[in-house]
Amino acid sequence: MPAISDPLPAPRLGEPYLLTPGPLTTAYSTKEAMLRDWGSWDADFRAMTKSLCDQLVALAGGSGGDFVCVPMQGSGSFSVEAMLGTFVPRDGKVLVLANGAYGLRAAETMRYLGRAYTLIDKGDYMPPRGDEVGAALDADPAITHVIAIHCETSSGILNPVAEISEAVYARGRKLLIDSMSAFGAIDLDVNRIRYEAMVSSANKCIEGVPGFGFVVARRTELEGCKGNCHSLALDLHAQWAYMEKTGQWRYTPPTHVVAAFLEALRLHAQEGGVPARGARYIRNRDVMVEGMRGLGFETLLKDRWLSPIIVTFFCPADPNFVFSRFYELMKDRGFIIYPGKLTVVDSFRVGCIGRMDEHVMRKVVEAAKEALAVMGVTSAAPPEAAIAERAKLAA
Repeated sequence: MPAISDPLPAPRLGEPYLLTPGPLTTAYSTKEAMLRDWGSWDADFRAMTKSLCDQLVALAGGSGGDFVCVPMQGSGSFSVEAMLGTFVPRDGKVLVLANGAYGLRAAETMRYLGRAYTLIDKGDYMPPRGDEVGAALDADPAITHVIAIHCETSSGILNPVAEISEAVYARGRKLLIDSMSAFGAIDLDVNRIRYEAMVSSANKCIEGVPGFGFVVARRTELEGCKGNCHSLALDLHAQWAYMEKTGQWRYTPPTHVVAAFLEALRLHAQEGGVPARGARYIRNRDVMVEGMRGLGFETLLKDRWLSPIIVTFFCPADPNFVFSRFYELMKDRGFIIYPGKLTVVDSFRVGCIGRMDEHVMRKVVEAAKEALAVMGVTSAAPPEAAIAERAKLAA
């Protein structure tokens, strides 16, 4: 794996490392790219938008014009809603696959859109499997689309989208993938995993900054979506048609964010693309998990389902452990971690993505060790009840 050119041992200007699923720690050159102003209508910026879209389609394995990329202003959730609202017709029905907060958010989005949907909710510990999806589709011929979360970052679980795709298309239905926190580091090549559209965001594994999301979609599918959308601003078909005609975004684009993203794409390619980016994140995860387990922490998930994006740990049973205090102690040492989103057990999350490597992750473990000592926590082992709950729900 090529060496990262930036010095990684300490963030610049005293910034903490963001151990989150995005926003995340970015390269200095990515930040620096935002120092210039761009006219959104200017030919130079139109060329930037075209380059962005072309590179993203290539990252997804698209070729020959069969796939297109449509960027959308706003956070990742804006683009998820845009994808669902555009690709699911008003008389369609969606099977939502959930095993955490983001699958459930997709279901809530469908409710707001007024589109019919049904839900498979696997809880926090296990992924939806292809045979379950197949059975649900066999039982309900009204279902037209399936929405799957590639990496469910509320728990850190990596879902088996390849087998889900096989089940969907074996039954003549269509798959939409929320790859918000995985695209760019985990393979989602359309030549190996079939889908109609995939959504991700600038500030995730490509290591850009927040401000827009994007949908990579099958051209023929998008062409048939005119009039589906519930929203003026979130209509992906209208956004795409306008871009095809003018080269411009329909409404004011996040120009500085686009410039930063192009630099992030350059660094992504320089590192070695998806395989190299994913390998670095896997090494980050493995080093960090081994070190945290050495302190007594335990992961929410079994190793089989651990993603290289973010890892969820049980909070220790020791009464001296208070997460808010642990958070501040970690921040004092230069690391911002993430609280858990789970309702079953107390937990917290540590991200593995961003402009950092295994050497940084070793410092994360050392900071956690120091924080536990300051708090007087003698054991980071989780409550026995939490382990028993995991065993029961993951059985």
